[in-house]
Amino acid sequence: MTSSRRPPDVVVIVLDDLGFAQLGCYGSDMATPHMDRLAADGLRFNRFHVTAMCSPTRASVLTGRNHHAVGMGFLVDLPIAHPGYTARLPKSAAPLPRLLRDAGYSTLAVGKWHLTPRWERTASGPFDRWPLGYGFERFYGFLQGDTNHYAPQLVRDNHYTEPPAGPADGYHLSEDLADSAIRMILDQKQATPDKPYFLYFPLGATHAPHHVPRAWSESYRGRYDQGWERWREETFARQTALGVVPEDTELSPRPPWIQDWRSLDGDERRVFARMQEVFAGFLTHTDAQIGRLTDFLRRTGRLDNTLVLVLSDNGASAEGGSLGTLNEHRFTARSGDSAARNLAALDDWGGPATYPHYAWGWAWAGNTPLRLWKRYTWLGGTRAPLIAHWPRRVRDAGAVRSGFAHAVDLMPTILDACGVRAPTEVDGVPQQPVDGRSLLPVIDDAHHQLPSPTQYFEMLGSRSIVHGEWKATTDHVSRGVADEERLLPGSRDFAADRWSLFRLADDFAEARDVADQHPDVVRKLAALWDEEAVRNGVLPLDDRMQERLTAMIPPAWPPPARAAYVPGGTPVHDEALPLLFGGFTLTADAEVPDGTAASGVLCALGDLNGGFVLYAREGRLTFACSRAGDLDRVVAGEPLTAGRHQVGVRFDAEHQEGGSGTFSLRVDGKDVASVPLGGPFPYTFQHGGTGLCVGHDRGLPVDAGHYRPPFPWRGTLHEVVVDTTAARVAGKAAKRSAEDELRAALHSD
Repeated sequence: MTSSRRPPDVVVIVLDDLGFAQLGCYGSDMATPHMDRLAADGLRFNRFHVTAMCSPTRASVLTGRNHHAVGMGFLVDLPIAHPGYTARLPKSAAPLPRLLRDAGYSTLAVGKWHLTPRWERTASGPFDRWPLGYGFERFYGFLQGDTNHYAPQLVRDNHYTEPPAGPADGYHLSEDLADSAIRMILDQKQATPDKPYFLYFPLGATHAPHHVPRAWSESYRGRYDQGWERWREETFARQTALGVVPEDTELSPRPPWIQDWRSLDGDERRVFARMQEVFAGFLTHTDAQIGRLTDFLRRTGRLDNTLVLVLSDNGASAEGGSLGTLNEHRFTARSGDSAARNLAALDDWGGPATYPHYAWGWAWAGNTPLRLWKRYTWLGGTRAPLIAHWPRRVRDAGAVRSGFAHAVDLMPTILDACGVRAPTEVDGVPQQPVDGRSLLPVIDDAHHQLPSPTQYFEMLGSRSIVHGEWKATTDHVSRGVADEERLLPGSRDFAADRWSLFRLADDFAEARDVADQHPDVVRKLAALWDEEAVRNGVLPLDDRMQERLTAMIPPAWPPPARAAYVPGGTPVHDEALPLLFGGFTLTADAEVPDGTAASGVLCALGDLNGGFVLYAREGRLTFACSRAGDLDRVVAGEPLTAGRHQVGVRFDAEHQEGGSGTFSLRVDGKDVASVPLGGPFPYTFQHGGTGLCVGHDRGLPVDAGHYRPPFPWRGTLHEVVVDTTAARVAGKAAKRSAEDELRAALHSD
């Protein structure tokens, strides 16, 4: 095959929680020169749509089908026994990497996955819904919805692995992912120079935690002191000047639940401005890693015949609520946040001691000129940037394409570009119809118009539909983010939902509701939504999750009530551990060598952002538990003597409303010290998952300032036993809460 006829390499870059207005080429003042260059040499789509959340969008991108139609109506963290919500891609929708692999492509994935159902993410699998099971030949990244960028939980192919460096060494996940992507391509090209490849490169950024070294955020110091309203107005002016927003677009006013910047005091402005400075630094740092990848392709002469697609999986995230947070786990830990707490952490914002998310005023501005944000099917949740870069194919570089496009269109586009037909059967299984259509004719010709589709949207009960020139959207307010439940106007009852109507041809931003003038159109579109919902498996609707929780698909191998762990393995995934929040005992069978003071970590789960550790320092046994940064610590009064001991902690939960419980240190069967919890025991310690380390710690410490990982146990550790049977016998076994499940899932995405 000659080089002029060689099929293109394909790179799909997915950014996380990036708003419509946050790239420089879409009007932002945040520096994204490398993505801007891709746009300048390629095309920007300004009416590209996604599903409003992460796992569903990724499923649509990789299958070309609507997300409910492939079991991904919500997140993989809550797999439900309803066809649209199983979190399991059906064999009737073979994903893109499988099809390209069968067509002779190398298939590589680096970054965030979030398509493996809960309880299938442990070291034991099963692995058929890990990346390699869906057709990728190589994978390096993380399986869950978010992770700590300084100390991530990483997977290589089908096994867990440790990062190549630690937080003290200046490690950052985005840099590691770029290194790995470049290395995979280099290895592939040096081995088989003429073989095309598909790289799926979904970064963890810019999802919370907004983690970035200080030098990157310092370059934005003072830039956002004018506040979100002024920034939004300035961004809107740039958008219209660039042509990514039509000149006749109406910029809707600030809604009352977004704080008026002028009414804030000096400290509040400082805190909120710093949040955006850190986010901007995080985005620019992310752009630099994308630049390293594209510069590598340019240097090796491959970029000219590489189809690069850059997109976001949903609109900007408002999950930080009205105040933002220094530690996003505080929402699911029911710990609450305050402006004073955020102010006290301001100097560390974005560093390893934080797990931050900005206030929702910046999410509102980040989606300029659109309404609302991630998780809602208003355009602020579903309209996202899309850059298409293919120098060998694009004839009008720098142009804007304004036809309707959707995540389901990307797989057909890639197959079309690669000359691969979507099969009617894979492994003997007939394939369900592809919902998307190729955008290649639009990429080739600015004047080509694809037929206007009918496209439904649904997320957590928020519903909308596009049909021809119309878009209808409900005012439903979903559950899961406390400030939204408290402050957002709208319906909390599906029967009372009101449909608004917008004529998209002359209302780019859903600014003018014309439902009252066209009630017949509203009725038609509402009925059409019902038809699409039935066809795609959207029903039953339930934003409360209580009914769905009763239908949750249980683990094939439920967590044990009692389990023993020994040193030498990788961290034990928290989904495999006994359920702890109903009460437990943790006992280590350990030896203290003669002539030494007891020292080191016996076991540790998580880190200072959420987790616990049992360790000894200067001879004294200590247990510390971080409830999203609030630390409870209990220390033995006497040092451990030399010899073999049974040491550990007992957690007695208080099950009355508002109760917390007590930690009691135990040595050889006796309580030696106790401390009450300062708040409820966490339902889940970290959204991105944690692992139980035995005989050492990893990454960041739980009890910062008292030890530094790995801090291995100096002596012999025979085993660590976690036992919840006493709580079960007493009728206090841990039970899932629908509210806690929903909050944890939402903040993990």
